[in-house]
Amino acid sequence: MSQSKRLDVAEIRVPFRDVDMTGQMFLASYISYAESVLASFWSSRPDVDDEPVYSPSKVSCMLHRPLHYDELATFTATVDKIGMHSIGLLVAIDTGEERAAEVEIIWQARTREDQSPASLPEETRDWLYRFLD
Repeated sequence: MSQSKRLDVAEIRVPFRDVDMTGQMFLASYISYAESVLASFWSSRPDVDDEPVYSPSKVSCMLHRPLHYDELATFTATVDKIGMHSIGLLVAIDTGEERAAEVEIIWQARTREDQSPASLPEETRDWLYRFLD
């Protein structure tokens, strides 16, 4: 996966290991690459004292058309929803001018002590609004 100058965008050329016998990319690979882009994006957030932990509560992938071996794809992360205790993230997967898939991931903020729901810190919330789609 090659990172662009933007932390919310990455490109891949679909490797052989990520395709099935028909040459189509495995569904799990879309999610795996989307999570990698989100990890890079998330690393640019502001430092927050007593930051909650974030855990996925929903992961889904909508396939518009399958990617194939050696095809170039661009993964772009955006913020879809900002809740009181959760963040909805959307990763668009494009090839050329065509949308191939979208991966939606919802993260829940939880306290470190007992994993109960936690409010999003104001600094994090303000930073997320810059990327709201």
